[in-house]
Amino acid sequence: TAREVMNTLAGPNGFLVTMTEDLGSISTDRLANTDVIMFALTSGELPFTPAQRNALIDAVNGGKGFVGVHSATDTLYEFPDYGRLVGAYFKEHPWTQQARVIPEDLAHPATGLIRDAFTLEEEFYTFRENPRGRVQVLLRLDPVSVNTTGDYPLAWAQSFGSGRSYYNALGHFSATWRDTRFQNQLIAAIRWAANK
Repeated sequence: TAREVMNTLAGPNGFLVTMTEDLGSISTDRLANTDVIMFALTSGELPFTPAQRNALIDAVNGGKGFVGVHSATDTLYEFPDYGRLVGAYFKEHPWTQQARVIPEDLAHPATGLIRDAFTLEEEFYTFRENPRGRVQVLLRLDPVSVNTTGDYPLAWAQSFGSGRSYYNALGHFSATWRDTRFQNQLIAAIRWAANK
């Protein structure tokens, strides 16, 4: 579904998407011709070589954009620079249910057209460390909607060297990828991360 949605969004929104599960495509040469690198639903310790790890970090640090979606925070735990790039590492998903999402920073371009709180069914994440303070939180979970208290950021943006990084914890279900609110967030995030 993520592939289908990204292909559908690309043309009308003025960007070209190249999708791959070939980790060999992560290289300095390939990334030189890429404006935004997206990790959508990645997981685990991807077998990147040290040169590939450096290529990823150097690309964003040098001015490229990065967009991580959902389990992108459940990826590359043994690569601390990636943890800084994505903004946090996954801890658990204690709530898979309908819950309320609150937009926190309406002025940030990567928030997209979201202006009001909305409810959706999702696998809601918590993180090993709350990224607030290191990143600009754009969306957060309403804790009351899951019968708890606390601060649960769900989407954020940050500068990374000369580049930009955006992460959105939503996106577990196909229905989320087909939700126009989520799609609008991704379009806005890609544009912002590309600095275009």
